[in-house]
Amino acid sequence: MKRIFLFILILFLFTTSAFAEERVLEIRAIKFSYTPNIIKVSKGDSVRIRLISEDVTHGLFIDGYGLNISAHPGQDGQLQFVADKTGRFSFRCSVTCGEFHPYMVGYLTVEPNSRFHFYALLTAVLGLASFAGIMLKKRR
Repeated sequence: MKRIFLFILILFLFTTSAFAEERVLEIRAIKFSYTPNIIKVSKGDSVRIRLISEDVTHGLFIDGYGLNISAHPGQDGQLQFVADKTGRFSFRCSVTCGEFHPYMVGYLTVEPNSRFHFYALLTAVLGLASFAGIMLKKRR
């Protein structure tokens, strides 16, 4: 009985930990926009952002995460974090770069990790089925 619970625990840990990805994103900043300006990741992903400025010094501040980087022309900025909050978060230029600076905005969407939930549910169902099978075998 203990072996089955240990097997189920190992199966759960193996299947659920395998679904966080490392996302490497390159964001180009030029007056007064980001390319891409919409980024989608899954909860639990390790996100690395490389900010490249193509004209003047730009920044990137991610609301909700409180993270900030800046990049000078020819000198990229880098940032790494784990996307641990779901939702839609604005990112905006944190260095005044001209008259339309306040309109330099993009969006980070962190979606629930649906593969994690699917495999967690599958592991639970397999565990319950195994437990039910053992209990039925003992009754005989």
